[in-house]
Formats: sequence, C-alpha cells, structure tokens
Amino acid sequence: MPHADNQRARTQHSPRTASRPNAKARRRTAATARIRSRQAASTTKADSGAATIWTAVAVAALTGIAVLGLWLSTVTIARHQVESAADLGALAAASHASEGPDKACGRARWVTDHMGAKLLTCRWQRLDALIEVEAPNSKFAGLPAPSAHARAGPVNEPP
Repeated sequence: MPHADNQRARTQHSPRTASRPNAKARRRTAATARIRSRQAASTTKADSGAATIWTAVAVAALTGIAVLGLWLSTVTIARHQVESAADLGALAAASHASEGPDKACGRARWVTDHMGAKLLTCRWQRLDALIEVEAPNSKFAGLPAPSAHARAGPVNEPP
C-alpha cells in the first residue's frame, strides 16, 4: 500500500491543489457568507412595511374619492330629473290652461307622477302656471330632497 499513500501525498501537494486547499469547504463557506450577508442586509434596512401602509392609505383614499364622486353624481342626476319634471309639468299645465286651473293642474300632476316626481304646488299667476316639484325618495345623507320650481305660460303675454 505504499503506492496509495504516495498517491495521497502527491494529491495533497500537487501544484494544482496546493493553491486551493479545501476548495469545497471554501465554496460552502463563501455561499454561507453570501446568504448571511443578504440576511443581515435585509434586516438592517429600515423595512417596517411602510410601502404596504402607504399603498393601503392610497387605495382607501381613492375608494373614498370614488364613493364621493358617485354620491355627488347621484345627487346631481336626481336634481336634474326633478328640474325636468317641473319644467314639463309647468308646460303641461300651461298647455291645458283653457280647460281650467283644476284640469291643468291635474295634467301637471299626471306628467310629474310619470316622471317620478311629486307635485307639491300648482298655482296660477294670471295666465302663468307655477309648479313646485320634489323627488319623493331621494333623501341623501343629511341633504333635503331635491326640489324645483318652474313657470310656464302663453308666449304672447308679457310677464
């Protein structure tokens, strides 16, 4: 077995391995050092989850703005519908003025009811029909129900 011992001795002292003793151990140590340095770097950074918090705040703010926008658009649409109902109700009353105030106001009530509004008042000032209308089921978080006034009369008569 002297040959095997001689072989081992040559391998340990050969010029190729003499400059790299325990290459596997060094690779393992270097890999472990890299992993540990990455772990140390990640724990030393100021990583307190701030990006998650800022993202959550931004999403909450955008959601709030979207809800507010939807609420405002709903209020605006309700107001426009009530104004249209008042205008058409006044025109209907004025167009039936020759049938008498009661029938003309009945016609205005019919028009406003079919437009989803509630006729509050229908009165006459000379030949002009004065109409006040309200949205029946449009209570918006502390705001009064939208209402509108309209006036219609003959074209030839000065106001």
